[in-house]
Amino acid sequence: MDSLFDAARRDQLLSRIERLRPDSQRAWGKMDAAQALAHCALALEAATGDAKLFRSLPARLIGWLFKGMLLNDKPFAKNAPTHPLLVASAPADFERERKRLIAALTKFHSAGPAAAARYEHALVGKLTGDEWGRMQFKHLDHHLRQFGV
Repeated sequence: MDSLFDAARRDQLLSRIERLRPDSQRAWGKMDAAQALAHCALALEAATGDAKLFRSLPARLIGWLFKGMLLNDKPFAKNAPTHPLLVASAPADFERERKRLIAALTKFHSAGPAAAARYEHALVGKLTGDEWGRMQFKHLDHHLRQFGV
């Protein structure tokens, strides 16, 4: 499975992020392109320790049930639910959020799997570095496909 720790896959995503435009139309969901960039940046910041997402009691009790869905080869479903703190509903500055996402993606990739493994996922809890890399690739790919890039 593709991983954000693979340099070729990282470069592919960076190229797609560069092709995204402020007026790119979404195929599903509620976020505009700037909000999607902010959403993806925050998800990566949680995987580098730069953001802390609260892990609720229900997530602690049943989150493990969703781990396979997050890590399999099947793309995420359109309009899938997200962690409440990851919902981007406020207006966002497109170029600022693009730079933020690129910085977070670069930091995540450069830090490597061992660094990512130190952080818990807000839904499923403990992940290996390899699992973080696969899930973050899948998440970014999902949102870039949402906007046709």
